[in-house]
Amino acid sequence: MSVRMNLVLSDDLNSAIEQVVTESESNKSEVIRKALQLFIAAQEGKKRGLKLGLVEPQTRRMETEFVGL
Repeated sequence: MSVRMNLVLSDDLNSAIEQVVTESESNKSEVIRKALQLFIAAQEGKKRGLKLGLVEPQTRRMETEFVGL
């Protein structure tokens, strides 16, 4: 089963999504689905005391931590 949703985006967020769509050769629906999956994973990790961020692969050092997700 699937659910259709309508949402309102700011012009800035819509432009950012359009940029990602162009760069990834994807579509808006897929980009938004992936973003929601990442948000859900962040929430589940937060419950376990984990953090979400960008890690430098060679040093395994977190370069950027996403706060407030």
